[in-house]
Amino acid sequence: MSKRAFTEGAEHTESTEQQSQNHAILILASGLSQRLGQPKQLLVKNGEPLVTYMTRLAITTNPQAIVIVIPDNHRLIASTMTELANQYPTVQIVVNSQADTGMAHSLRLGIETIVAFESTSIDQVLIMGVDQVLLDEPHLTALLAGEQPVVASCYHSWRRLEKHQNRDEKVADIIGLPLAINYKLLIQWQPELTGDKGLRHLIRGLPADQIGEVDNDQLSYDIDTPEQLAFAKQQGWLDS
Repeated sequence: MSKRAFTEGAEHTESTEQQSQNHAILILASGLSQRLGQPKQLLVKNGEPLVTYMTRLAITTNPQAIVIVIPDNHRLIASTMTELANQYPTVQIVVNSQADTGMAHSLRLGIETIVAFESTSIDQVLIMGVDQVLLDEPHLTALLAGEQPVVASCYHSWRRLEKHQNRDEKVADIIGLPLAINYKLLIQWQPELTGDKGLRHLIRGLPADQIGEVDNDQLSYDIDTPEQLAFAKQQGWLDS
């Protein structure tokens, strides 16, 4: 699937897919990367910071708005995102001053920002991180095309994919980001997002027929440790 150049007018063209008319995107990029020892947002892929690469990837789905939550007191990340926001009017930056408290606060900030747009035509919110280095546009499109209230990504853990692991060992699938969620449901859940409790426990409470899954083992390769970073560079997924 070829990437479409984003323009403000593209939202109003007849050729634009219907699914690209009714969603916003929330990019959670306020992690402090403590295990990695350096900001994962600024790792380089295809010559640009990873957070920029992922934002451009999000833009290819032609959303109504993109909200990016970044950490406080990090000038380089802030300047990188400000430059991108100046280039794309739909991008809005939100600073999380409590990034050390967990994902829930980032989610709440992002949801509040999307609600403030007061758009009556947003039906879905696509939530994504920045460190799944093999994420691609077809996967995001598949998530948005799902009909269930929650359509999540399904993949294995790093350990399951390591060659030295016992093939008979049972490792549960991960059901997680990126995911597309019904906008009204997300607003309904917002008050329950506290501390380190993200969406996972809320999603698990839904009936099975309300959760769609899009399989993609490439998403297993996120970057949390120096060893994972070294492997990603060795594979050419990130620039050396």
